[in-house]
Amino acid sequence: MRDVPEALLSGPFTRRQAVALGASKKMLAGTRFVRVHPRVWRHRDYQLTWHDDLRAAQLTLPAAARLTHITRIQLLGLDFGSRRPFHFVIEGNLHLALEGIFLHRTKGLAPCDDQAVVPPAAFISYCSTARLVDAIVVGDWLLHGGHMTVHELVTLALAAPWRDGADEALFVLDWLDDRSRSIKESETRAVLCASGLPAPQVNHPVDLGDDATALGDLVYVEQGLVVEFEGGHHQMDRRQYVADIERYALFRDHGVPYVQVTRETLDRPRTLVGTVYRTLVSLGYDGPIPEFAERWGWLFRPVRDLLPSRRTRLRELAAGR
Repeated sequence: MRDVPEALLSGPFTRRQAVALGASKKMLAGTRFVRVHPRVWRHRDYQLTWHDDLRAAQLTLPAAARLTHITRIQLLGLDFGSRRPFHFVIEGNLHLALEGIFLHRTKGLAPCDDQAVVPPAAFISYCSTARLVDAIVVGDWLLHGGHMTVHELVTLALAAPWRDGADEALFVLDWLDDRSRSIKESETRAVLCASGLPAPQVNHPVDLGDDATALGDLVYVEQGLVVEFEGGHHQMDRRQYVADIERYALFRDHGVPYVQVTRETLDRPRTLVGTVYRTLVSLGYDGPIPEFAERWGWLFRPVRDLLPSRRTRLRELAAGR
């Protein structure tokens, strides 16, 4: 039995690549390799990572396909959203049904490099299917990380209003804040704003007196209330854990009221809103009470469902309205 070329022991490869490395067609047809996609294989003992699996998808698709949607954004480092299917886009009307791959089609490819569309274009594509709350989280992350700017997003969306997600992305824009440092912080802010409570200041300095300040995640400046999200990493990272304890001690010592939010709290968003509202009232807030009506419901619906039909939007655009 011939030895398997070392380069074929890890990662996906095409039949052409295998033959070029010295593997015979008989070897590929044997039991030592597993077909991943048409024309793409892996060694039976090698378990593909997410990046390997993504590479396998790229190898089976036409060279003109580009990464888009949430997959392109995850490649930038975002740990959020479904990891499958992988999203690609191609110009033209090619139809392919491949397991674990979604191939979007477009009449005009957005700006891209040799692998993926630019991040604003990926966000526009994501908005075509995303719930509002998810689009807010992803949009904040892209803005805060410098992966896109508001100007880039608006310019791209207005340049091609026919593109899937263009109107949806513009709708989401008013909900975004580039100061948000975490996805759960963004989600917390979205929940509070959707209920009708005032928008808190994001990552705002809190005056502790004697020229000392601390940075609050979400701050209601007028009432002096700080809303802090505690993610799982806050407990697993000892340094972060100690820093949190010290910061809360400072808040208490200086009479700064605060509400702590956890993942479990966010799983009960109405309860969270009620807690923040009651605390605000105790601090003198006399604004509108929270409402869990139409605007609240927007958060958990696809953005596309919040807009008129595409046909109506394009007809109004053509009419200059």
